[in-house]
Amino acid sequence: MIKLIAFDLDNVLIDGEVIDEMAKLTGVEEEISKITSQAMEGEIDFGTALKERVSLLKGASVEDINKVMLEIPLMEGAKESVKELKKRGYKIATITGSFDCIAQRMKDELDLDYVYFNTLQEEDGALTGEVSGPLVDGTKREILQDIMKMEKISPEETAAVGDGANDVSMLEEAGLGIAFNAKPVLREMADVVVEKKDLRELLEIFDDGSSKKASEKAEVEAKESFTELLSQKKDLEKTLKELTAKRDKLNDEAKVFRQERDELNAQIRGNLDNALKYRDERDQINQEVKKYKKLRDEAHQAYKKMEWTSGRREAVQVEDEIKRLEKTIETRVLDIRKENELVKKVTDLRKKLQGMQEDEESRGEALKLKEESEGYHAKVVELSDQAQETHEKMLEYFRKIDEIRSQADAAHQKFIETREKANKVHDEVKATFGKIRKANKGMDRVKAKERSIEDEIVRKKNSVEREKAEEIYRKFLEGKKVSTEELLLLQKHKIV
Repeated sequence: MIKLIAFDLDNVLIDGEVIDEMAKLTGVEEEISKITSQAMEGEIDFGTALKERVSLLKGASVEDINKVMLEIPLMEGAKESVKELKKRGYKIATITGSFDCIAQRMKDELDLDYVYFNTLQEEDGALTGEVSGPLVDGTKREILQDIMKMEKISPEETAAVGDGANDVSMLEEAGLGIAFNAKPVLREMADVVVEKKDLRELLEIFDDGSSKKASEKAEVEAKESFTELLSQKKDLEKTLKELTAKRDKLNDEAKVFRQERDELNAQIRGNLDNALKYRDERDQINQEVKKYKKLRDEAHQAYKKMEWTSGRREAVQVEDEIKRLEKTIETRVLDIRKENELVKKVTDLRKKLQGMQEDEESRGEALKLKEESEGYHAKVVELSDQAQETHEKMLEYFRKIDEIRSQADAAHQKFIETREKANKVHDEVKATFGKIRKANKGMDRVKAKERSIEDEIVRKKNSVEREKAEEIYRKFLEGKKVSTEELLLLQKHKIV
C-alpha cells in the first residue's frame, strides 16, 4: 500500500521550467533552454547542467526573480489533487533541483509535508551565479531514501512522479514510478505513464490509498511466484542478448558503410583538388594566350602600317592598274588605235613599276615586325594547345568526381538505412531493459512480501512465546517449579 508520493516540481507541480523563466530577465533564454533540454533528455548530467545554467544568471535582480516566481502557474489540477491525496492519508513530498524561491511558495500553497530544493546564492540583492543544496551533486534517489527512513516505510510503499532524466533515480527507487507528461527517457522505465497535463489524472491511480492500475498490477504480480518472475527475467535477458548482438552487428555494418562513404568523399576531395589545380593552370595559360594574342595583333598592325608607308601602297596601285588595263585589252573589242594606246600605257606602267624602289630601312623594320607577329602567333597556338590539354585533364578529374560521388551517395544511403535499422533494434533493446527492470521490481516485491510474511510469522511466534513466558514467570512467582526449557524461554524474552 502506497503511503508516500514524491513529486518533481518543474513541469509537474508547476506548469513551467523555473530557470527558463529566470533566464528571460537576463536575456539568456536560448542558452539556458538548450542546456535544460539536454539535461531533461539525459544528454548531460543534471549537476553540470545546473551549474552551467545558474552561472548564466549572475547579476540578476533577486527582487525581479521573486516577482517572476509569483507569476508561475500551478500545473492543471495541482491544488485539488494534492489536497485530495492528503485527505486520503498520503504523505506528499517534492524533490526538486529547482530553487528555494519557488519551492517555499509551493510548500505554503500546497501544504506539502516534505520539500527538498537547491538555493541560489545572492549578494547585495543580485545572484552571484552560484548554487548550493542537496541536489547540486546528490540524487533524488538519495533524498527519497532519507524520507523513507524518516517515515519508516519501504520502497514498495512509495510512489514517485516525474517528467525528465533527473527523475530516473527517484522512479527506480520507488515501488511505483509514474511518468507525467514525460520525456522518452523516463517513459521507457516508468510503471505508469500519464499523457494528459492534468494532475487530477493521478486521483484515479491513487484511489483510497491504493492504485486501481497499480493494484491490478500488484494482483497480477502477486500471482506470479519468484521462480516465474526469474524465468521471465532469464527469457528477457536471452532476448536482450540476441537484440544487442543484432544491434551491434547492424552498427558494425553501418560503420563499414560510413567508412566507405568517408573514404570515397576523401577521394572526391583529392580529385577536386587536382581538378581545381588544372583549372587554375588552364586559366593561367589562357592569360598567357591573351597576352601573346595582344602582342601578335599589335605587331601585325604595326607591320601592315609599315608596309603601306614604305612605298608599297603606290606599287600595289600600279599593279592593280596594269591588271585592269590588261583585262580590258583581253575582253573588249577595240579599234587598232585604242588598243595601241592601252598597250603603250601598260608598257609605261611596267617601266614605272620596275623603277620603284622601297626604302630599305623601312622594309627591314617591316620584315622584323612580320617575324615578331608570326612568332607571337606561334606562341599563341602552342599555349592554346597546352590550355586545351590542361582543360581536358580538368574535365577528366571532374568525370571521376561524378563517378565517385555516385558511389559515395550509394554508400551513404546504405549507412542511413542500416543505422535506422540499428536504431529500431536499439529501441527494442531499451524496451527489453525496461521489462527486465520491471521484472526485477516484481521479484523485489515478491521477496519483500515473503519477508513481510516471515516477519509476521516470527512476530506472532514471538508474541505467543512471550505470553507463554509471562505465564511461566507468574507460576514461578507463585512458587511453582520451572523446567530448563521454560527457564531458557524466560531468558530469551529477557523476563529474568
